Amino acid sequence: MRLFLASESPRRRELLARLGFAFEVENSRAEELSTAADPRLVPLLNAERKAAAVAARHPDALVLGADTVILHRGRIIGKPRDPADAAAILHALSGDRHEVITGLALLCEEKQLREVWEETTTVQFRPLSDETISRYLCRVNVLDKAGAYAIQEYGDELVEHLDGEFENVIGLPLRRLSDRLPALLNG
Repeated sequence: MRLFLASESPRRRELLARLGFAFEVENSRAEELSTAADPRLVPLLNAERKAAAVAARHPDALVLGADTVILHRGRIIGKPRDPADAAAILHALSGDRHEVITGLALLCEEKQLREVWEETTTVQFRPLSDETISRYLCRVNVLDKAGAYAIQEYGDELVEHLDGEFENVIGLPLRRLSDRLPALLNG
């Protein structure tokens, strides 16, 4: 069975490649939600929308959709609008905890397969000085990253501790996928 990643994210592509499966990448072009009655549902709904759009074009394939959000004090933190917004986001996260929630959807229309779940990693930030934030923003392009940071790029300067899967913070948790994909692709 063919496997599609319904995302053009280079980070997700790199992470999925680590599992050793052949896959194709196709942009879903699905409209993403930015809010829901329960903010924890946003990544699940978006992951399923992305996967469903690609599965409709390839009904015999297994399609993986994923969406990651940062939840801080009950509010979704998106991508910064500009460098000043990025600095404000990092100040808000400084010395505090937030959750990185990735919604995942595996769909195959032909087999009537639908598996949707979330993975959550709790991230504790160090207290960040203005100097640390400024230095970080000079070193890392954060304008395309939710929460204005990339844990894989100098993340140790920001992160004190994590509870959960590191790869989830990058954008694609691998543990459960490494368990499920072989059975679904070969079954």
